[in-house]
Parts: sequence; C-alpha cells; structure tokens
Amino acid sequence: MAEISAQLVKQLRERTGAGMMECKSALTEAKGDLSEAEVVLRKRGIASASKKSARVTKQGMVGSYIHPGSQLGVLVEVNCESDFVARTDEFKHLVHDIAMQIAAADPQFVRREDVTPALLEKEKRIERERALAEGKPEKVVDKIVEGRMAKFYEAMCLYDQPFIKENTLSVGQLIATKIAKTGENITVSRFVRFKLGEGAPSAGEQP
Repeated sequence: MAEISAQLVKQLRERTGAGMMECKSALTEAKGDLSEAEVVLRKRGIASASKKSARVTKQGMVGSYIHPGSQLGVLVEVNCESDFVARTDEFKHLVHDIAMQIAAADPQFVRREDVTPALLEKEKRIERERALAEGKPEKVVDKIVEGRMAKFYEAMCLYDQPFIKENTLSVGQLIATKIAKTGENITVSRFVRFKLGEGAPSAGEQP
C-alpha cells in the first residue's frame, strides 16, 4: 500500500476538520482515496454521535433565516450541551444551515417519531391501496409500502431530508458529523416556518 502523504492528510483535515490521526487512519482504510476517506470519517462520526444521543441538551441558540424578498422566514431552536459550543462559529453555521434547509425544503416534523399516528396510518393506507391497485402481489405489498414510506419521511421530516448544500448527506447525518466534531450532543428542538400570505405556519413541534 502506498504511504499516506502529509499533504493528503492536510487536504482531508481542511475538508473535514477531523484530527490528524483520524484523517491518517481514514485515508489508510480508504487506500489513499480522499473522497472515500471522507465517507469513512462520516460513518465513524455517525457511530460516535449515536453514543451521545441520550445526553441532555439545555444550551444552544434560536437561529433565523429570512429568504431574499422577505416573504419567507424561519425560526429554529437548536440545542447542545454547553454554552461554550453554542458560541462557536461551527455551531452558529450549523444553525443557519438548518434554518435555510427548513426554508427551502418545508419539512413538517423534526424526526420520524414526531409524525402523528393518524397521518402515518393514513399515508400507509394510501400506499398500500396504491400498491394493490398496481397489481403488486399481496406478499410483497408490505415491503413496497415500507420503501415508499422512506420517501414520505424524506419529504416530511427534517432529519431525513437530503441536506440542500450536499445532497449525499441527510440533515440527520450532517448533525451527527457536528456531534462527532464538537464532542457534544446536538438536537433540533423545534422550528416554525412563515410564508407571506399563509395562515398558520408549518412547525416542527406542535404547541
């Protein structure tokens, strides 16, 4: 295997913000492929983030985004564990990106667990009836419905949506990479999206 050069490690560090040894390890695993090494780091970050998901997040900030033209606006509350992390540029940029995501993609819920049971059942029933109407065999209908529900979650739930700045990454995965980088749990608590002329705004948390 070719030796991993210091220049390659430096490039990966600049692209990901990960530590030198983490970058070297990821590049070694990816056999020197920079893009693949990013994927390796991302997966490690997501695994690390899952271990922190139970930690309490009582700090953070309320971020906002007003779309040019001032006809669309978003408020979002993003939480972390410490005031120190909440004041960092990294965290502020994340909050701004999430607010932009909500403005652009119009999610109705933060996570899958937040989808109301009534809406979930309605959507599953629609997809089941659709699959049967298409002549799909009864024995595979449940799997088809499961696959189509993934698309439903992608449209409706913030964490499942492809990140607008990098669509190979979901918003949930983006947050996980930031958890790995800061060493703290980070969660989106709630959001509200206002569009000029609309009555009630869409919200990530029902009152």
